[in-house]
Amino acid sequence: MIKKSANLLIVFAKNPHYGSVKTRLAEMIGKEQALEIYRHLFQTTECIVKKLNNCDVHVYFTESTDESSFAGISKFLQQGEDLGERMRQAFEAGFSSGYNRIVGIGTDLPDLTAEIIHKAITKLDCNELVFGPAEDGGYYLLGMNQLHASVFENKLWSTENLLQITIEELKNQQLKFHLLETKNDIDTYEDFLMSTLAEKMPHIKPSY
Repeated sequence: MIKKSANLLIVFAKNPHYGSVKTRLAEMIGKEQALEIYRHLFQTTECIVKKLNNCDVHVYFTESTDESSFAGISKFLQQGEDLGERMRQAFEAGFSSGYNRIVGIGTDLPDLTAEIIHKAITKLDCNELVFGPAEDGGYYLLGMNQLHASVFENKLWSTENLLQITIEELKNQQLKFHLLETKNDIDTYEDFLMSTLAEKMPHIKPSY
């Protein structure tokens, strides 16, 4: 792995396997359609990442490093018992490798753009952290210019007040942060209906 930039984008990706992705969505539309949606989101993220020219990219997979995707990009396995631990490990590895600004994203956002990622990196010049707020109360993007491990610790992930709790902690620590525009990531069927994907994939319907 050759470090080319001071900036790093980390993509946290689930391997696109039947039955293991978009499980909350699958409860309403079935595992096959949930996998179809995830594959679309996965490929959207891959296309956007290829457009970036201001940062290196590391992709962290949940099960195995998928050599059929993200060609030419460094791939790793996520390590840790929960999401917070897996994210902390990846950010810590990035800073240990000498990166000055690190942004992490998932593969759940149909409206993700290269411009959003670039803006997040830029905002880290005058803020210690950057968040992309999600409609469900979490966040679709996290950026840091040094490791702040408390962000990953003692959190109830996938809850509606995750970002609010995190922001209160940062204020108590007197850390400066920036909030990007709020976006709708897709975890449930309701999220799907409110997203741009609903028009692109009108055949997706409840399975009952």
